[in-house]
Amino acid sequence: MSLLGRIGRDGASVKRAMGVQAALEWAFGVEKAQLELPPPKDGAEEGFGFGLEYVLLQRAILGCKIDGGQHKMGSHTHPDAEVIAATVAGMPDSLGGIRMAIRVTELARAGLTPDWMPGALPRCVPVEMKRNQHGGRATTIVVGTERVKTRGKWRTVEVLACPVTWRPYREQIQAARQAYDDWWQALGWVREGLLAGGIMREVELTGAMPKVRPWSKGRNRS
Repeated sequence: MSLLGRIGRDGASVKRAMGVQAALEWAFGVEKAQLELPPPKDGAEEGFGFGLEYVLLQRAILGCKIDGGQHKMGSHTHPDAEVIAATVAGMPDSLGGIRMAIRVTELARAGLTPDWMPGALPRCVPVEMKRNQHGGRATTIVVGTERVKTRGKWRTVEVLACPVTWRPYREQIQAARQAYDDWWQALGWVREGLLAGGIMREVELTGAMPKVRPWSKGRNRS
């Protein structure tokens, strides 16, 4: 089992302070904690997973130890990491339930923050480009014909136009930023749940949070 805390001068264990995102990345990325999701309950019941009450009960049954060795080769998963995983598994439906729990876990395991498409602005661009050894050019389509007189003769010529679109779509940007905001709310819930439970031994959660709405200048806080 890995040890997070250090021993103080008085011999007592000193907790390691972490923000909730760092704690999640440690639990799922370093300790390889697993997201144990129980089978869905009856449709009439709300919510899935298990929360801190379950963890407390299991700790009492197991003598205050949680064995996660089956998930981590050569060692045991740290009990605090198991607590974090159990808390994430209890994500309420109002915040996305199981899907959000899985999303939070996957991002933490990869050490990533959701892509909120920084700097993205809808731009008018050709629908399709053709490229050759001389470079690229926009694809055109025939939208009509016109009669023109050239060199004393009337000829029928095609009228060409370049189809354009907006990329990225405004809806794409909005969706990416809504997904980031949903993830941020989920992390806040996890943090509050872990603080309320107060059962982690070597991890002490700080108030640090990822930036809220980083695309809104002057409104960020960490």
